[in-house]
Amino acid sequence: MTPPATTTYTSPFVLSLLLLISIPVVFLLAPRLLPPKTLPAIPDADESDDLALFRRAILSSSTATPTPTSAASYFFRRRPAPKIAFLFLTNSDLVFSPLWEKFFRGHHHLFNLYVHADPYSVLELPPTPSFRGRFVPAKATQRASPTLISAARRLLATALLDDSSNQFFALLSQSCIPLHPFPTLYNALISDNAGPHGHHRSFIEIKDNMDNDTTLLHDRYYARGDDVMLPEVPYDQFRAGSQFFVLTRRHAIMVVRDMRLWKKFKKPCLFKRRDSCYPEEHYFPTLLDMQDPEGCTKYTLTRVNWTDSVAGHPHTYGPGEVSASLIRNLRKSNGTYTYMFARKFSPECLEPLMEIADSVILRD
Repeated sequence: MTPPATTTYTSPFVLSLLLLISIPVVFLLAPRLLPPKTLPAIPDADESDDLALFRRAILSSSTATPTPTSAASYFFRRRPAPKIAFLFLTNSDLVFSPLWEKFFRGHHHLFNLYVHADPYSVLELPPTPSFRGRFVPAKATQRASPTLISAARRLLATALLDDSSNQFFALLSQSCIPLHPFPTLYNALISDNAGPHGHHRSFIEIKDNMDNDTTLLHDRYYARGDDVMLPEVPYDQFRAGSQFFVLTRRHAIMVVRDMRLWKKFKKPCLFKRRDSCYPEEHYFPTLLDMQDPEGCTKYTLTRVNWTDSVAGHPHTYGPGEVSASLIRNLRKSNGTYTYMFARKFSPECLEPLMEIADSVILRD
């Protein structure tokens, strides 16, 4: 005789109990199974465009006539005078261009100018003569992302391609102003040959700590996640410094050629660690300190006031603070040379700065 079929029955109580147990299990396992939430990454199309530009710049530099690498070379070889490439990184109007026009006047044979303006920014002021036609193809930039590094590399590559006489590359922002006449800057760069084999050095800040706060450097190193920077960037080789610098041509080529460190620094930061995400303040000093520490001064020529910074922004000078004594104080430096540039100035500072331009700023 066949036994009667049994019916499997689960009570609502058991189902509810299983559901209650599964909820905390899901919360415990989800962070381990799902990828962590990150800030936006650089679009693949932007990266491809940059790689093509960088290859052209590297090829152009490798096939160009060798350029002199020391101050003595310039005097004993009949070559075009070395030029300074001024690289402006901006997301707003170049309000201080009238002041820069005064700074550049009479020296156009000794410099080139390049502007990377965020394509999503609205520039209302027409460019002044030196800036006209000097805007490079740009991509979107934003804080807490490697896009600021990409923009700087884009400017460097464009300047390398444009003129083989570009021997120095000064990265600036729209809120920067000059602190000395053009000849003072030019002579300082040309005369500095304290690098290996009498080479010129790059003026870039390189620090192995951040105001003696080890936790700050630690948090920035791990902003992309645990062990993400390894093995290319060990913690003890992670450096910090101002994003504004003056690089020599050989270092500009070094930056544009780099792929090894870039593949680490281009990774987006974790969303939960976004407050520690400042890759532009670490990529350049880390790269150059790894590859040519003796070829760098380890200090910047751009003065910034961090005494009352807000949300990662330095002090912004207002028109009431502009004076001859401010300019003279901003010039003071513990390095071999005085500061040549300063930031951050509000747009309203243009008028009082122009009033002291000829008598103070452009006179040593």
